[in-house]
Amino acid sequence: MYYEHFGLKEAPFKITPNTEVFFTGGNRGAVLDAISYAVLNGEGIVKVVGEVGSGKTMLCRMLQTMLPDRVESIYLANPSVAPEDVLHAIAFELQLKLPKAADRLKVMQALQAHLLKRHAAGKQVVIFIEEAQGMPLATLEEIRLLSNLETNYDKLLQIVLFGQPELDENLNEINIRQLRERITHSFHLAPLQSKEIGEYILFRLRAAGYFGPHLFTPSAIKKLSNAAQGLVRRVNILADKSLLAAFAENVYQVTPKHVQAAISDSEFGLERSKVTQRNNKILMIAVILALGLVLGYLASTWYRNYAEDSIKPVATVNKPMVNDKKTPAKVEPEVNSAPVPIMDAEKVTTASRPVVGVPEDILSRRLSATSTWLTSQPTTTVSIQLMGGSEGPQLKSDLEVLSQKIEVDNIYVYRTQVNGLPFLNVLYGSFADRLEATEALSKLPAEVRKNRPQLRTIAGVLQETKKLP
Repeated sequence: MYYEHFGLKEAPFKITPNTEVFFTGGNRGAVLDAISYAVLNGEGIVKVVGEVGSGKTMLCRMLQTMLPDRVESIYLANPSVAPEDVLHAIAFELQLKLPKAADRLKVMQALQAHLLKRHAAGKQVVIFIEEAQGMPLATLEEIRLLSNLETNYDKLLQIVLFGQPELDENLNEINIRQLRERITHSFHLAPLQSKEIGEYILFRLRAAGYFGPHLFTPSAIKKLSNAAQGLVRRVNILADKSLLAAFAENVYQVTPKHVQAAISDSEFGLERSKVTQRNNKILMIAVILALGLVLGYLASTWYRNYAEDSIKPVATVNKPMVNDKKTPAKVEPEVNSAPVPIMDAEKVTTASRPVVGVPEDILSRRLSATSTWLTSQPTTTVSIQLMGGSEGPQLKSDLEVLSQKIEVDNIYVYRTQVNGLPFLNVLYGSFADRLEATEALSKLPAEVRKNRPQLRTIAGVLQETKKLP
């Protein structure tokens, strides 16, 4: 929309990883070279950790394009692969022909034979695993066993783990320490600094055909940097919306006002604003409570001193007691001046809010159907995992689209957990063995296959669901 206005040939800030516009700043280029060196020299398992949107997927794509032809790479993007299925998933990516109902031992033997053939031909095999923080620990341990495949001099399989910071927490578990000991190189994608973000924005604008002065003022870059928190994906989103805001005003430079409009229109901007408001509210309540305690203490101290000065014992004399008609001053009982705790109005509102019934939708129907389906299938039944995600409008929308491409009655959805958080997996079909499932997978629409579906067994699915609290 705004391309001609700013003299651009194409969209400068697409969030889809494009290896043609890889930014080497922010230490990204150095990390890429180091990972490439580690892979080519057979340095065991490599780990790359970074926050969501820091550029891990871009780094992975760059590795696949820059490694020499003698390196054969495979890519696993599904984090919820069960331990008994991960070997089959790798064999599928390598296009190995396995006998029907091949067990774990036969799959491992086939993998080793294939890797030995590739090694004898001077080839190298590397597996890139994305979202590794979401993999069950048992699956990570199964992958660790693959690193044992080696000759007297070389590893037959190189493994690169990409994950969020939770991956480090998972690897600190005592029952996964053997995998941790096999990691020879660890890399961290740090957030971009404000100066690097300015360079990144100009780099992307130049790549899109812009050759004038910087479109973003220094103050706009600073404001955008604070909101993006150094994450590349957020920078792309905010920069794109900022240009659109400037275009709407028919101006040719982005100012903090346009960046603020972009922040207000972004989900993470709203989320950060809500967090700030909540923190301010908590701080205000804490200040009120502290002030109440101080005032209560001072009032209590003053009243106690006043009472002690007003009521003093009368000295007695050795003479008959005379009746004094004066009525002594009445002393009020001491009042507890501690402040009454202030309840969080938001919690009160939430607790008293009535629960409104939600009409059944495609997600509810398929969850219900899957519950019956899982209990009626043999554990050897094979299904195709198409996608997964957190429960919400996006997943329901994806299911609606999916139901228009394949038979809705063959779509199954079950609940699991990824990194301790609720997660929904979407399966397709019931097949007697992996060969039948592979044939069915090849006939799926191209739009469905582009998500790189994985084969799953009912045994593996049931094992996942049993771990739910």
